[in-house]
Amino acid sequence: MLDFPVVDQEIAEIAPDFRALSILVDANDRARGTMARDMLAEACDFVRAGGPAWGDAHLASWGETYSRFGAKPNRTPCSAQALKKRVERDARVPSINPVVDLYNAVSLRFAIPVGGENFDAYIGKPRLSVADGSEAFDTVMNGEAVVESPAKGEVIWRDDVGVTCRRWNWRQGTRTRLKTLGGRMWFILESLATMPEEALEEAANMLVSGLRELAPGCDVYRQKIILG
Repeated sequence: MLDFPVVDQEIAEIAPDFRALSILVDANDRARGTMARDMLAEACDFVRAGGPAWGDAHLASWGETYSRFGAKPNRTPCSAQALKKRVERDARVPSINPVVDLYNAVSLRFAIPVGGENFDAYIGKPRLSVADGSEAFDTVMNGEAVVESPAKGEVIWRDDVGVTCRRWNWRQGTRTRLKTLGGRMWFILESLATMPEEALEEAANMLVSGLRELAPGCDVYRQKIILG
């Protein structure tokens, strides 16, 4: 059983119905495989066809949750909403690399924010908390590396060094970004009550199945997170 992530008590006041699946994958010294099909393209087609049936309600719930901690969801939407908007505009989401394409496909098919992180770059445990405004966030602006700070009261993912993702699941930092397949990879699938509980399990199963295709023989550890 995983002993992370840590979820601070303040999160329950913002989203008491928050639940998630935490998945750690150890792909050190494992064989490299390939995906049997283009899951990202299939997921884009699924979204364009109107799926999933509960998707709009779930994304609307994330918008309401963002508003509770002072974010503006129309300007800085959750990651799943941003992906959907891109599909609606461009019909496709550009390929980045096999592992990122996989978790983007899961995010689209299940209308769920999915984060993928290089766990070997973490210092301490991943933590979901409320920012005090002094934390450091490594990002890129106009092609240049910069360090920002979140707004006070903003929900952030962080480790012992600083912020790894701002506005809950809006923008990932550069320090822990998952750039290649391999090593220890950590994934977090985040849902609210408007997403059926069985769909969260199905999303995790799709992710793990794809990871086993990409890294045959990898070790997978998973844990469910429920507040309260």
